[in-house]
Amino acid sequence: MNDAFIKTIELVVNRVPVADRVEPRTSLADFLREQRMLCGTNIGCEQGVCGACTIDVDGVPTRSCITPAISCAGSAVRTIEDFDDDQTMNELRAAFTAEHALQCGYCTPGMLMTARDIVTRLPDADDARVRLELSGNLCRCTGYVGIVRAIRRVLDARRACADAPVRHAVTV
Repeated sequence: MNDAFIKTIELVVNRVPVADRVEPRTSLADFLREQRMLCGTNIGCEQGVCGACTIDVDGVPTRSCITPAISCAGSAVRTIEDFDDDQTMNELRAAFTAEHALQCGYCTPGMLMTARDIVTRLPDADDARVRLELSGNLCRCTGYVGIVRAIRRVLDARRACADAPVRHAVTV
C-alpha cells in the first residue's frame, strides 16, 4: 500500500467495531475478504452484475465488489457469517436445502442475502416479484426454479402463521 493515500476507516462489521487502514481503491469485498478474513462474501464479476458479493450495509443489500470500503466509514456491515442466529436466514437456509435451491454454492451467500431482503421487505411477493427481485443475482447451475420455490416456501409459511387463528386458553 502507498502510505500517502492510505486512510483509516471505522465501521461496524458483523456487530464488531473495526478500525482499519485501506487505500481509496479497495473494494468493500476485498476489504472483507483480505483484511477481515470474512470469505463468505464471494467475488464473481467484479462489476456488480452477478450478485455473488451481496452483503448488508446499513440494512440495505449492497454489491460489495463495486462499493469502495472507504465509503462505508461509519456504516454497519453484515456479511453472511453474521446471520447464524437470524431466524429468517435459518428459515431460508432450510428452505434452500428442501427445495434443492443450490448446486455449486458459489452464488448462495449473495442469493441468501437477497432472499432475506425479499422475505423481510416484501411479505406479499408472488413468483413474478421474487424473480424480479432476484434479477440482480446470477446462478449458472439451478435455473432459479428451486431458489424461487425456497423463497416462496418461507413467504407462504409466514403468511400461513399470520393467518392462523389465535387460540386462547380456556381456564376452568
